[in-house]
Amino acid sequence: MPNWELVRQDFSELHQNMNGERLAYLDNAATSLKPTSVIDRLVSFYQRENANVHRGTYQLSFKATAEYENARKIVQRFINAKSSREIIFTRGTTESINLIASTYGEQNIESGDEIVISLAEHHSNLIPWQQLAIRKKAVLKYINLTPTGEIDLADAKQKITAKTKIVAVAHIGNVLGNVSPIRELAGVAHQNGAIIVVDGAQAACHVPIDVQKLAADFYAFSGHKMLGPTGIGVLYGNQQLLEQMPPYQFGGEMITDVQLDNSQWDQIPYKFEAGTPNIAGAVGLATAIKYLEQVGMTQIRIRDTKLMAYLVPKLIAIPGVKVYGSQNPQQHVGVVSFNLGTLHPHDVATALDMEGVAVRAGHHCAEPLVHSLGTNATVRASLAFYNNQADCDQLINAIKETKEFFKGELR
Repeated sequence: MPNWELVRQDFSELHQNMNGERLAYLDNAATSLKPTSVIDRLVSFYQRENANVHRGTYQLSFKATAEYENARKIVQRFINAKSSREIIFTRGTTESINLIASTYGEQNIESGDEIVISLAEHHSNLIPWQQLAIRKKAVLKYINLTPTGEIDLADAKQKITAKTKIVAVAHIGNVLGNVSPIRELAGVAHQNGAIIVVDGAQAACHVPIDVQKLAADFYAFSGHKMLGPTGIGVLYGNQQLLEQMPPYQFGGEMITDVQLDNSQWDQIPYKFEAGTPNIAGAVGLATAIKYLEQVGMTQIRIRDTKLMAYLVPKLIAIPGVKVYGSQNPQQHVGVVSFNLGTLHPHDVATALDMEGVAVRAGHHCAEPLVHSLGTNATVRASLAFYNNQADCDQLINAIKETKEFFKGELR
């Protein structure tokens, strides 16, 4: 079992005050903090290895290329893909999903076809499919949620039909923290001849990922939500599907031959990585993955469970606090959303900030889901393995102080 207080020492951002109070950083679903090893690796790359990849005929370029391609292999191992050729570097989950919609979607969706997503999706896994359906005159269908916010598998089996071509769902929800039954949904999709796209943005820092066991055709995640740099992400894709898909962008690196009237595309994954890639970002992401593996994804999952088991009951026990989704802490993987009486979530978040507690307030890029909860916005506290019970207590005490301050306005 890791020494979690020693782990916290690796995250220098935690050891500062905000508004004169100890910082309790509880906005990890938006972006995670970065350990010293990742920051140092970015600096060392730019200091000693900075060169463009694949194209240079000199030693420094060879070294940069080796580090970049090694990062691809590290990602492959982390998610248990069959081949490193199935790993495409992107700017993040959003670009990864847009890539699929703009290539596989444009190529395979026709008028009258169906695309099935859930009501719980982040806008990044909703709008690309919504707009594709509009362009192609296809039908976009939404899987309903259970009363506690989980995907209704029975409804999914009704919604996914022989007309369905794409099913797209989040592995872990960014508002309620619920875990989707990916393997079961993949089975239903494949039985109907559809492919499944998984948004893994919230999962990558919380649970072990095995794309083969999940039977995912595509799996997308972002580096910055899993201790890595911003501006780097991953799209895993089944090799056969990737080879059939057209390029997403055009330019240097993604070609083998260019003539005045025609061009030939390179093999995967390079076909989808036009231009100079985020080399330092990939190297930093590889370092972040090594850090996660050193701590242990199973241990991280246990840590998440214990923290939520500590926090959620304390939140529920505060009169006037409404916790959304399940009342079972185990169904909140790293995320819990709530409101305090009739106070606007932005006012609550600002009040909490004055007590050193950093949380998110709004619709969390999931407007349809939040509206289905009967509200326009929530306060969201999201934890990572480097948080501790003191952070939870600081949140609870800050909510109580906020409640006392606004007691004349609470209803």
